[in-house]
Amino acid sequence: MLSRRADASWRRTDHAGRTVTLYAGPAAALGAAAGIAAAPGPARDRAAGVLAVPAAAGCGAYDDLVGADDPRRGFRAHLGALRGGEVTGGAVKLFGIGAAGVLTGLLIEERVVDGVLTGVVIAGTAHLVNLVDVGPGVAVGSVLLLGASGLPGAVGPIAAAAVLAPADLGERAMLGDAGAHGLGAALGVALARRCGRPCGRFVGRSSGRTGRVALAAGLVASASNGERISSVARRASGVLRHAAGVPGR
Repeated sequence: MLSRRADASWRRTDHAGRTVTLYAGPAAALGAAAGIAAAPGPARDRAAGVLAVPAAAGCGAYDDLVGADDPRRGFRAHLGALRGGEVTGGAVKLFGIGAAGVLTGLLIEERVVDGVLTGVVIAGTAHLVNLVDVGPGVAVGSVLLLGASGLPGAVGPIAAAAVLAPADLGERAMLGDAGAHGLGAALGVALARRCGRPCGRFVGRSSGRTGRVALAAGLVASASNGERISSVARRASGVLRHAAGVPGR
């Protein structure tokens, strides 16, 4: 009986009425974390990634299981519930992933301001990937596209997204909040490292900080326009399914 209830908690009905599993999400997050741990690079950066990804995935899994039937969407709705004394799954994600991102940033960076900016980038990227996970193929496709653009340390999320892509696009599995936030956090670590690197031999730390500020601002703006981004992602999902020859309903 307990096993059946647990299995039911990890199943969803997708946009086309198909029953799909959410188990692929935690698996993808664990794969991304393992890839980060095994990748070359400073041990501190790898440890930070291993911290960020499971933490983000864990907060997402909490919302998958506890907040599955909660119709409220967006930070404003969850913060409003929190002011009323209710801790929603969305609030857990907001503060949990934010805190994990900042801790990760402080591990990577020597200065507090750079660590906080890195934390915003990591948490913001995790949220962005979740925003576009509104149809088959879009979230994993976004991770593959951004990760393949020359990001250092992005091997983990690229490999995990590539393995999951056929099942996700074929509507046999679903990332869920656990997978979307986990892969997004892994990608955020890679993005923060890329933006933090000096752009030339004679360019100092301020250049890397400027890049992180710009990226953090863009991610915050995307969060405030979540409905528009999700709407674009839904249309992109239809295009991807058509290109892959996946029939829609």
